[in-house]
Amino acid sequence: MRRGIAITLLALVMPWAAGGQESPANPGETAQDPGKPILQMEFPETEAIPGQPLSLRLTVLVPSFMPDPPIWPSFETPDLMVRLPERATSPTSKQVAGESWSGITRHYRISPMVPGEFTLPAQEMQVVWGGAKPGDVEQITLKTEPVSLRGVVPEGAEDLDPFIAAEGLSLSQEIEGTAEKMQPGDSVKRVITAQVSGVSPIFLPPLMVAADLPGVAAYEDEPLVEEREDRGKLGGTRRESVTYLAEGGGGGSLPDITLKWYNITSGQVETAQIDGVKLDVTGPPAVLADPAARGALIAWAAAALAALGILGLVLRRFWPRFKAGFAAKRAAYEASEPYAWHGVQQAIKQQDLHALHGALDLWAMRHDGKDPRQSPRVEQALCNLGASQYAAHGASAAAQSWTKLEQALSELRESYRYHGTTSSLPPLNPA
Repeated sequence: MRRGIAITLLALVMPWAAGGQESPANPGETAQDPGKPILQMEFPETEAIPGQPLSLRLTVLVPSFMPDPPIWPSFETPDLMVRLPERATSPTSKQVAGESWSGITRHYRISPMVPGEFTLPAQEMQVVWGGAKPGDVEQITLKTEPVSLRGVVPEGAEDLDPFIAAEGLSLSQEIEGTAEKMQPGDSVKRVITAQVSGVSPIFLPPLMVAADLPGVAAYEDEPLVEEREDRGKLGGTRRESVTYLAEGGGGGSLPDITLKWYNITSGQVETAQIDGVKLDVTGPPAVLADPAARGALIAWAAAALAALGILGLVLRRFWPRFKAGFAAKRAAYEASEPYAWHGVQQAIKQQDLHALHGALDLWAMRHDGKDPRQSPRVEQALCNLGASQYAAHGASAAAQSWTKLEQALSELRESYRYHGTTSSLPPLNPA
């Protein structure tokens, strides 16, 4: 691998020199900027096989102490995987101009995910440290330098697609169920697990494609990727599964699974392979839908959707008019004699004497005859209802009074409707 160099970055903000001019810092010469924090950047290797990490270290040094941790850059870049290993951040101390400075170091692992050239752009970070006087706190913005790196494919592995480089890779297969002599309704689940070491399992491609077999329906599950880290070394598994459901006579062979990969330990291209599985489904073939019938169903569904759309437009246009007409008819009904009579019937049905008086008032105003309470039978029934409230056997007496009242009012309404009104004037020529 090509070797880089260690880069030392000084603070961007310099104290004013004599004469009122600012003197810029020179990388590596810490003595020219006394009393200001220093940012050191170490990137010893700049080339890596895709999936393998490169080490980047940032160290911040201050002459006193840091009351708050620095705000570190993320270095997120497309097609680069940036990770922090265990104990990525740790305290440190170094001699600067003959004095001991305290600091913090952060370790990044940066892996190219594909071959090619990459650049980590310059990024800012905030540092807070204790000033010269007790209780003083100062803040400064430090900036990293751009860093270039490459993802390279080793010789002999140029034809790998996708490219996978690892220390170890294996495939295993599980078959849940019986693949032979399946009956319609039986199912078989094929599970493929890829185990890899020396690289993250997210670099592994999809392992299975659901096979299209006659008389068999395939249902894929979501892949399950589990990553592990052991003493700084990445690894893990990728698990995929497909369930095959027998629908009718048929079947066939599930394909072999082959995965080529580059062994970074041996420097050779190796192959991991899993044999296919034969599915045998007995019974009559599954009946396929008639294309003509399917076309007719689609046409009918399209026509139904179009009709619903037209209905929606019609309702949108005429609904306000319909709503207004309905409200007018409702208001007319509530102002009519039948509505008032319905209120009387409800009061009698519920045997509510208080509601009855209001209902009789309203009905008396709506019909063409005289006040119904002037009828002797109605007046007597009302008196009986009032008396039954205080009688010893009031319940039975009240029930009879309600029944008589209902009969009297019904007959009175019929007489109003079919015989006209009864004049309350005395005879014109008395005998």
